[in-house]
Amino acid sequence: METIKISGMSCQHCVESVKKALEGLGGLKQVAVNLEAGEASFENSGIEREKIRAAISRIGFDPGE
Repeated sequence: METIKISGMSCQHCVESVKKALEGLGGLKQVAVNLEAGEASFENSGIEREKIRAAISRIGFDPGE
């Protein structure tokens, strides 16, 4: 499992938005977003990290490295 930090989430709606954006990439499985930890975890089957970060940024959140 990979994880990525995400800043700016404040509610369950934020969590669902991030989860939907990451699942929409198609190459991520078992996506889980944790509001308290401020991160998402997933199994990655070949999606570039920059594409993952871009998907998070597009919906208004700040992805970490």
